[in-house]
Amino acid sequence: MGVVLNLEQGKREPATIQALLDMTAADMGRVNKLILSKAGSDVEMIPEVANHLISSGGKRLRPMLTLAAAQMFGYSGENHVKLATSVEFMHTATLLHDDVVDESDLRRGKKTARTIWGNQASVLVGDFLLGQAFRMMVEVGSLEALDILSAAASIIAEGEVMQLAAAKNLDTTEDEHFAVIKAKTAALFSAAAEVGPVIANASKNDRAALRSYGTNLGLAFQLIDDALDYGGSSKDLGKNTGDDFREGKVTLPVILAYRRGTSDERAFWKSAIEDGNTDEAALERATGLMTRHGAIADTIGRASHFGEIARDALAPLAATPQKSALIEVIDFCIRRVV
Repeated sequence: MGVVLNLEQGKREPATIQALLDMTAADMGRVNKLILSKAGSDVEMIPEVANHLISSGGKRLRPMLTLAAAQMFGYSGENHVKLATSVEFMHTATLLHDDVVDESDLRRGKKTARTIWGNQASVLVGDFLLGQAFRMMVEVGSLEALDILSAAASIIAEGEVMQLAAAKNLDTTEDEHFAVIKAKTAALFSAAAEVGPVIANASKNDRAALRSYGTNLGLAFQLIDDALDYGGSSKDLGKNTGDDFREGKVTLPVILAYRRGTSDERAFWKSAIEDGNTDEAALERATGLMTRHGAIADTIGRASHFGEIARDALAPLAATPQKSALIEVIDFCIRRVV
């Protein structure tokens, strides 16, 4: 079922983040130790639930952005490790909460915590991780870093509520969808990239460059996720493919296919998204309509546009290995293959 997305776009070799992995490997080792330490609790269920998701094989891209951005501006202290861990805890908490809201059964190829321990435990352990994240931010002692990450936490919650309000609403515009993903996904990418130069005492222009880079990288990342849900694999997506469709989420491929469709096709979308008629045959038809109207290809095109903005944000900065690695991340996010 479905289509195979070609995200190679003329490139001869798959994009990787190996340079980023290599340059942050030592610091990520310290981050991973701190994650295990801070996820510990005398309340037995807390480390069980937390470690279930923490150990499930995510790339931990966001904390690596924090580490590389701090290195980029010559930071040599210890606080980037705590901030990177805080970023990862914020992301993990968001995933725990998301799976409850979305009623998801699979995350990164494993059963979600909510299917094992229940919704209440997932929400409460997510809250615990957020609390631990803020404790580490306070330990760092940078009010500016605390402000950036705490603002991101509020914006992410707003994005979740915006998405909930827009659920099953086929009148959602492209601009409204961008507002949701800017809050829900891009805000944490932006904060993760910006706190690195902040603790390195970089200039305002340098901080703004990393903030813009993170925002636009996050937008590109989420749009590719939107596309992959209709033509990807569970391994690449980190959840069941077609979940967005089954949950009635109005993502960009749906918005474009619905608006470009015939009256009969729009009736199909209403039946599927609004009324929940989302069996495998409906999913196959949805994917076919998206292909016919160029909705998936144009979603990838939008992602590429934001990727170029992220690339341009870094352009004025001095050439460093970290800058090169961050540029490679853009290609990796956009060209995730199926």
